[in-house]
Amino acid sequence: MVSSTPPKPALETRGLTIRFGGHVAVDDVTCSFMPGTLTAIVGPNGAGKTTYFNLISGQLKASAGSVWVDGQDITGASASARTHKGLGRAFQLTNLFPQLTALENVRLAVQSRAGAGWSLLRTWNTRRDLIEKAESVLETVHLADKRHLSPKTLSHGDQRKLEVALLLALEPKIFMFDEPTAGMSVDEVPTVLELIQEIRERGDRTILLVEHKMDVVRSLADRIVVLHHGALVAEGDPAAVIASPIVQEAYLGIETTRPEAAHG
Repeated sequence: MVSSTPPKPALETRGLTIRFGGHVAVDDVTCSFMPGTLTAIVGPNGAGKTTYFNLISGQLKASAGSVWVDGQDITGASASARTHKGLGRAFQLTNLFPQLTALENVRLAVQSRAGAGWSLLRTWNTRRDLIEKAESVLETVHLADKRHLSPKTLSHGDQRKLEVALLLALEPKIFMFDEPTAGMSVDEVPTVLELIQEIRERGDRTILLVEHKMDVVRSLADRIVVLHHGALVAEGDPAAVIASPIVQEAYLGIETTRPEAAHG
């Protein structure tokens, strides 16, 4: 007999709020993210998108509300503890070690995922499986030919790809990409978008994507969430949300005569 129990969200925020003095940067945001879906989070500059990400990943402490992963309240957990719960954050990481090679950076993440710690020397030479895993991850992000280079000598686009490699090596259940194509050349953008698409097509991971480029949003997103002045003002199917009056006005700057928000 097929169970009728609906799947539970991989990630939830309930009334999530943060205040900086008298300014409410994220305002009572309640939102669920289901397993196997890619949700694009959009909104004008200053809408609270990155702050919302920081609250979810633990870089900021909420003034009110809660964050849940797989039905477990992780609001009081540190950023590193949230990583162990399966949250993975890319593109605003400070985890690149400039004194190490690209391969050494990835190998440390592989070791951490395998429970072998972050020591540069410990277990490495005797664990060929970890070496092969790190090599495979670099192949995936098209950096195998630059494995022996320092991150500081890589182009901006290649540094971004290396950050994706670290995230892939940690094998999170929830991927968080904050403007992954920002600052990249036209030639570099497709590689990163293809990596995100490959993760999406696996169907077993949850992806949150903050992105300003609407063509990227249209091509990747299963769902759009719109933030404006820190509040959630629209969510649902990409085509419907993009066409809604609230998004046309708040995000695209197009005047409309219909004040209602869209929810899907």
